[in-house]
Amino acid sequence: MLKNLIAEMARADISQKDLAKLVGKDERSISNKIYCRTEFTRKEMVEIKKNYFPDCSLDYLFEQSGE
Repeated sequence: MLKNLIAEMARADISQKDLAKLVGKDERSISNKIYCRTEFTRKEMVEIKKNYFPDCSLDYLFEQSGE
């Protein structure tokens, strides 16, 4: 699970739908990626960081927790 990304999304009131629209995927794909069932591509990670979280590092946003 990407807890830091989830927390930052909550703070900024950004939904999975918003991320899906940005990277051209459906909400289910984004959910799968957030919960580490599949992985974000490097391009998707950079796009999300650049557009929504420019002050956060990629390492922080996409750090996987063990839960």
